[in-house]
Order: sequence, then structure tokens, then C-alpha cells
Amino acid sequence: MIQEEFKLDNQLCFRLYTASRLLSQAYHPLLSQYGLTYPQYLVLLALWEKDAQPVNDIAKRLYLETNTVTPLLQRMEKEGILVRKRGEKDARQMIVSLTGKGKELQKKLSGVPLAIGNAVICDSVTPETTPELFRMLDDIIEKLCKS
Repeated sequence: MIQEEFKLDNQLCFRLYTASRLLSQAYHPLLSQYGLTYPQYLVLLALWEKDAQPVNDIAKRLYLETNTVTPLLQRMEKEGILVRKRGEKDARQMIVSLTGKGKELQKKLSGVPLAIGNAVICDSVTPETTPELFRMLDDIIEKLCKS
């Protein structure tokens, strides 16, 4: 007989992985019509919050390594969504800025947050319970970043 702690349904990681994978699938049709992937959308969200950021800051904001973010940025630059330039104060630093096309995408993708919100609203996840869910997930993320 299998021990309870080894049952798939008792694994927090499995539930988080499955939710993440299914959320990414939900984003796909909304983003693919603009030639974007979900990780590229996350880069855009970070730049819409604050344009002209160093690559390191974007990577940190997304909880990713710089060498993971750089190929994303290169592809987005080829698509004309952003530009990368050497920092004025420190030439070793690459500053990422949105182009007109990148800024325009914010308007085109304005319906995405609501569409995803509607996709996940259910009995236990409501506009009222979402802040608590975010808090719990933030706690997990913080704890895992420390380990």
C-alpha cells in the first residue's frame, strides 16, 4: 500500500504545476494572435510597469536568471517590440525599452487580464478571495527563494 505522502493528489507541487501549465494554455490563444509567448508577455508586463529597465532588473522581477531572459529579449527585439541599448552610466549594463509597437501591444492586450480572470473564477477563487490566494502564493515564493 502506498503511503499518503507519496500519492500524487497529495502533492502541492503537482497542483501548482498543473495550475501553471493550464493557465499558460489559457493564455496561448490570447497571446499567439500577436505572436507572443507567455514569457514574452511577462516581460511586457514588467516593462509596462516601468519602461527602460536593466536586463538584470527584469530578470529579478520575473524570478528568472539573466541568461534565461536574454534570449526572450533578443527575439522581442527582432520583432520590433523593444530595444536594448548599453547603459549611459555603465556600458556593461543593457537597458531594455519598449518601442512604439511594444507600447501599442498594451492596448491590444488590454482584455487579457479580464479574460484570464474570468477563466479562473470559480467557487473558491473569487474577486474577494483572490488577495488571500495571492498572499499565500507570495509566501510560498518567498520561502522557496530563501531555500
